[in-house]
Amino acid sequence: MKKLLLFIFTLSVTFTLNAQTFHGKKLEVNDKAIAASKIEAKMDDKLKLQTRVTGIVDDVCQAAGCWMNITTTEGKTMRVTFKDYAFFVPKDIAGKKVTFEGIAMKKETSVEHLKHYALDAGKSEEEIAKITKPEYAITFEAEGVIIEK
Repeated sequence: MKKLLLFIFTLSVTFTLNAQTFHGKKLEVNDKAIAASKIEAKMDDKLKLQTRVTGIVDDVCQAAGCWMNITTTEGKTMRVTFKDYAFFVPKDIAGKKVTFEGIAMKKETSVEHLKHYALDAGKSEEEIAKITKPEYAITFEAEGVIIEK
């Protein structure tokens, strides 16, 4: 009986440690995602690309979890927003691995929006004041997100 209880306990801990949480559209767990570090090369000269990406969360909107930044390549990040603001992610997932699916887009983000994002991230007034130019970068609109535990 003790061995059976120990086995059940070990099994439940294993499933808990390997658990994933889903936000938005429930995605099938598979290995078809491309690494965030390869998104720029994958897009090449395309302005939009429907895809699945995996990466590490660099930063999250601290106001509501309404966006996250994913580390891409040397010092770059990609802002991920959520389709129609239909869902948000937890504010404490920086450093966690995520997989998300939707549309990658090359676009310009206005100074106004960049300042708004900086405010959401809890940046100081001095840091926000330094934002004076729009940013042209790859952004992502996700339909669903899987967060690895």
